[in-house]
Amino acid sequence: MGRIVGIDLGTTNSCVAVIEAGAPVVIPNSEGARTTPSVVAYRGDAERLVGQVARRQAAQNAENTVSTVKRLMGRRVDSPESIKQSAHVPYRIVDNGSGDAWIEVHGHAMSPPEVSAAVLSTMKSIAEAYLGEEVTEAVITVPAYFDDSQRQATKDAGRIAGLDVRRIINEPTAAALAYGLDKGVDNERIVVYDLGGGTFDVSILEIRGGVFRVVSTSGDTFLGGEDFDQKIVDLLADEFNLEHGIDLRADRSALQRLRDAAERAKHELSSSLETEVNLPFIAATPDGPQHLLRTFKRGEYERLVADLVERTVRPCQQALQDARLTIGEIHQVILVGGMTRMPAVQRKVQEFFQRAPHKGVSPDEVVAIGAAVQGASLSGDLDQVLLLDVTPLSLGVETGGGVMTAVIERNTTIPARQAMMFTTSLDNQTFVPVKVLQGEREMAADNRMLMEFELAGIPAAPRGVPKIEVSFDIDANGILSVTAKDLATGKKKDVQIVAGSGLTEEEVARLVVEAEQSKSDDSTRRELAEARNAAEALLYTSETALTEYAELLPEDLRASLADSVTLLRQALDSNAPIATVRTLHGSLEASAYRIAEALYGG
Repeated sequence: MGRIVGIDLGTTNSCVAVIEAGAPVVIPNSEGARTTPSVVAYRGDAERLVGQVARRQAAQNAENTVSTVKRLMGRRVDSPESIKQSAHVPYRIVDNGSGDAWIEVHGHAMSPPEVSAAVLSTMKSIAEAYLGEEVTEAVITVPAYFDDSQRQATKDAGRIAGLDVRRIINEPTAAALAYGLDKGVDNERIVVYDLGGGTFDVSILEIRGGVFRVVSTSGDTFLGGEDFDQKIVDLLADEFNLEHGIDLRADRSALQRLRDAAERAKHELSSSLETEVNLPFIAATPDGPQHLLRTFKRGEYERLVADLVERTVRPCQQALQDARLTIGEIHQVILVGGMTRMPAVQRKVQEFFQRAPHKGVSPDEVVAIGAAVQGASLSGDLDQVLLLDVTPLSLGVETGGGVMTAVIERNTTIPARQAMMFTTSLDNQTFVPVKVLQGEREMAADNRMLMEFELAGIPAAPRGVPKIEVSFDIDANGILSVTAKDLATGKKKDVQIVAGSGLTEEEVARLVVEAEQSKSDDSTRRELAEARNAAEALLYTSETALTEYAELLPEDLRASLADSVTLLRQALDSNAPIATVRTLHGSLEASAYRIAEALYGG
């Protein structure tokens, strides 16, 4: 059996890890970074870029560059979350014809699992380059508060990427596994406070005798770093609109530049008391080009996002209440997710839990490490880790009067099986409709419907006489199967809840084949894009040197450098093959080295 990698498929960044010789290794990408932006760009019908190279070109290709796609996984296009996302991103979110939220790029609608599969395929390639062998199996993490459709959609994304998804585990649970492995923890109750790029989760776990048992979980699937960024975007856009009468959010390219600047400002304010947002030529008016220059102080930013930080408190209270624990019975609080670097978040955690949070794990890497621990356990490379997770939301059916009747309550340990008896509501009723729901509201209409099916062929009888057993089975991935059975005849119907991604089994299979066929082309296009980016950077520095140091350089060197610049520029403009670009890049690089020698007399 090959090694099973752990993948944290994040909203903003993704990370892949593996266990080697009993120790976790976070695998760096080709640029040496330990995390990779979860950004996918489409240039034309054939070219696809993933990661940092996609992020770099986002401002120039905003409407065809997709980020934060994780927030659309398993979503309906008319859901409040999809509507909110549509207003905040430059790309278009469309209805696939069945009500599912898809993404339009170059006039073609793509499902969120397709886009996520591009990120997962990149993580797979990163792992293969490091390990020197093919990677076919993975453990993938999801927010604890992902519902069944979102988990199914994530599993579909893994299959499209060519991965056998051995297990889907919750992100806070993965973090706890990594923490327990690293610290050799036992007999502790810990809270994992996970505020990432797109979601917030809080889980309470007990670690006893090597068993990791999730006691409760709560959260918000639409609260994360993207919302903190949006606060800055809205403030800057509103101020600019007030001064110049231009709403930058209506311009897709300007909106992308605002989003990038907001994210940089947020990061800088976690370590500095002040930062500057500088966006030249952000818009044009009859008076000429307009620039955006704004200084942010940390105190102003913290006041701006105070309501978002406060929103994390209620799920923490709910998790404690569901676990029947007090704050004094918690031994440790683990911070996970990039947003936990924000000082105001750390203060809120300390204020609520009345103890300083533990900072001994990397908030960006710990989830992938935990997934790798689970993968190594499944493959036998580590001693078996017994992981007892829970279902985050209640599962049930609609009963008389439109009421939601829970069959499996939230925070039930999984895998789990539970059955409940129902009957007919009308005389001589020969079929029973079963509406499968997920959520915590009292009325069925206020919860999410996962599936509707019928058990037909029931013998006619007075209402209340037939006995229909409805059983729910949740597997270790948190994915649900439902069975309805007439006890009198033994007639039954089994249904596995399918993903709300809008992809049929045939479409998933087709996408798997297409991904495999295009694997070589994708790799070539990525190499060309990276070579072009490196060439553009070298051209910029060389042209600057020619301008600034012309008088200090010998005439033959100036001529040689100018010729090299011209040749490389022509190659890029004519879309020359990658070998040509690399050769000309090397020639210009050699000329550029001679500048330093000439200036410093080397």
